[in-house]
Amino acid sequence: MSERKASHLNHAELWEQWKEHGNIEAKKSLIEKHLHIVDYVSSRLAIGLPRNVSRDDLASNGVMGLIDAIDKFDYKRGLQFETYASFRVRGAILDSLRQGDWVPRSVREKAKRIEDAYQQLEQRHLRTVTDSEMSEYLNVSEKDFHQMLQEVAVMSLCSLEDPIREEESETRLSVMVDDKAKNPDYKVNEFYLRESLIKGIEKLTEKERTVVSLLYYEDLSLSEIAEVMSLSPSRISQLHSKAILRLRATLEKNRDLLMQND
Repeated sequence: MSERKASHLNHAELWEQWKEHGNIEAKKSLIEKHLHIVDYVSSRLAIGLPRNVSRDDLASNGVMGLIDAIDKFDYKRGLQFETYASFRVRGAILDSLRQGDWVPRSVREKAKRIEDAYQQLEQRHLRTVTDSEMSEYLNVSEKDFHQMLQEVAVMSLCSLEDPIREEESETRLSVMVDDKAKNPDYKVNEFYLRESLIKGIEKLTEKERTVVSLLYYEDLSLSEIAEVMSLSPSRISQLHSKAILRLRATLEKNRDLLMQND
C-alpha cells in the first residue's frame, strides 16, 4: 500500500492495516495522527523543569513512547487510544529523566524532609499547618522554606497523573473522580487510595485546592493558573509543590496504617 493510499484510510482502517497486515505506511500514519499527544504531554512535563533539560529531548523520548503504544495497543478492545498513549508517552519521558538522574540528591532529600514534616505536624495538630510552623519545625526561615518549595517543584512531575500500576491507564486522580471506574477488578487498596486522596485534598488550603483543580481538572498550565489567580508563576509553583507534598504525606500515612491493620 502506498503512502498516499494509507493517508486516505480512516482511523479504524489504519489500525487494521497495521495490526492485521503489518503495513508500515499505516503505522507511520498512526504516528503522525497522534503526534499532538507527544506535544501536549511534553509541554506539560516541561513546566518547572531545570533549564538544562531540553524540550526537544522530552519530545524525542515521548515519540518513542508513542511508537511503543502503537505497537502494544489492542484496537479490538474498543478502548480510547489517546488515553493509553498519553500514559505511555508520559512514562517514556519520565523514564528518560530518571535515567538521566536530573534531580540532584539534595533536592530529593529536601522533598522528603518537607513531606515528613507535613506528615508529622498535621498528625500532631490535626489541621493544616502554616508555613511558619513548617519553617520552625525544619529550623529554617520562611524565606528559605519557600525557596525549598521552589527547588522541589520539579519533583511533582511524578504526582497524581501517574498510573497506579505500570501497565494500566488508571491514575491516582482517576480513582478519586470517576465513580464509574469500579468494576469486578476493583481492588481494596484503590478504595483506600481514593478515600485518602479525598481526605488529603480536604486538608489543603483554598489556594492549593484551586491550583490542583485548575492543573489536573481544567488542564491549565502553571503560567495560565498564575494569570487566573493573579499570582506569580513562582508562587503557583510553590502552592503546587505544597499540595503534592501534603497529598503524598497523607497517602504515606494511610498506607502505613493500612499495613498495620493487615
